[in-house]
Formats: sequence, C-alpha cells, structure tokens
Amino acid sequence: MSVSQAISSHIPYLRRFARALSGSQTSGDAYVLATLETIVTDPASFQTQTDARTALYRVFLKVWAAAPINDHTEGQAPVADEAGARRSLDAISLRPRIAFLLSSLEGFDTGEVAKTLDCSPVEAGALIDAASKEIADQIRTEVLIIEDEPFIALDLQTLVEELGHHVIGIARTHKEAVKSIETKKPGLILADIQLADGSSGLEAVNQILGNMEVPVIFITAYPERFLTGQPPEPAFLITKPFGVDSLKAVISQALFFNRRSRRADQEKAI
Repeated sequence: MSVSQAISSHIPYLRRFARALSGSQTSGDAYVLATLETIVTDPASFQTQTDARTALYRVFLKVWAAAPINDHTEGQAPVADEAGARRSLDAISLRPRIAFLLSSLEGFDTGEVAKTLDCSPVEAGALIDAASKEIADQIRTEVLIIEDEPFIALDLQTLVEELGHHVIGIARTHKEAVKSIETKKPGLILADIQLADGSSGLEAVNQILGNMEVPVIFITAYPERFLTGQPPEPAFLITKPFGVDSLKAVISQALFFNRRSRRADQEKAI
C-alpha cells in the first residue's frame, strides 16, 4: 500500500483536528497541506513502523510546532475570529489540549497519544487529566440546541448543563430555530444538519448568523459529506452517535475561539 493510500482516509479527520486546534479553517487547512508536503518531500518523516494514522498526526504536530499560527497567511490580516483564537489559546495549556483532543475527539487511546506526542503513556494520561481540569474552568454560556430527535436533544441538554452552561431553547425545525433567537441570544449553537420537517439545520444556522455572531457546532451521522474542502464547511463537527468526551472537547474548543468568550470568573465579577 502506498503512503497516499495509507493516509487518504485519515485526511478529513486530520483537517477537523487541525481546525479545532487552530480555531480557523484557513489556518488548519494550511497546516494540513504543509504536513502532506512534508511527507512528500521527506518520506522518512512518515514513520511506517507505526500505524498510518498515528504517523500522520505525528508529522502534523511537528509541522505545527515548527511554525507559529497564521505565518502561512503572509500578506493577509487575520480576521476577527482568528485574532480571537490567538488570544484564546491561553485559555488552556496547549500540550494538554492537544492530548485531550487526540483522545476525545480523534479517539486515540493513551498509548497512541503517547506515540503521537513522543512521551510516555503515564505522561500522556497526565496531560489528558490536566486538560480535563482546565476545561472545567472555561467560560459558561447560553446554548441553543437545534435537534429534532427528542432523546438526542435531551442528551445534549443534560451534557451541556453538566458543563455549567444554560440551555435557552430546543428547536426542532428551521422556523423554530430562527424564531428562538428573537428573545434570547445564545452564546453557542448545537445544530443537527437534517431536521424533522425536512429543513436544513445548516440553512437555519446560516440565517441566524446573518443577524449575529455565535460559535456553532454541527452534529451529523455523515461527517465525510461536510469535510470535503469545498465551502461552506462547518468549523466544528461532531459525528452521531457522539461520545460525551468528544462533545465536551468540541464545546470547549468552539468557546475558546469565540472572541466574545469570557472566563466564568470574569462573568461572576460583573
């Protein structure tokens, strides 16, 4: 099997990981492209003695560490969300956050996290635990859930509230979603792609975003349909059935990169 065949199925998920880490589709995709270029020009950087996925993420993180965020966008001023992302990176220590994302979002076990980060399994476990504690201290906000399946909506509400956030509404259709923001403005939206009445959660969110700025996490059973590289493409995506830790990680990431986010202790002081 060629290197391209070995890694091709992992590229969409590496792009998701890269965007979650950087807070920007442009930035994340640039690092993924640089990773692929590195593998082509320096095949030795891709260690085939490990599994292809782990080797691919190892190369990506080495490329990531070698270049500061957004250096690839020469001649371009960072957009507001990217500037907010840079400020928000300090909200949680970088190495624990990477370990937590590898574990909870990408499904790496502790041994694979250790290999990817060139550390021991004990250190990898400690990094994941450290991230979990820091995530608990992140900002709290009001959440709108756009989901037509009652049990999934209830699971989402329970998880969101366990994280300390407040659910301001659950919408089942495009119309309900748009109407729900008339009285309360959410600080985060969790949205299913396909809704009960046949309408599109993506279209509902796009309409909402025409009136306000808010981070959005999309939930779908078919993530590969939306990780194609063709715009528009969701920055934060969760696959059904979703894992609790995966959703916690993505919620934290989405809020990290929202330039309007505030830490919980700052809110208490207001």
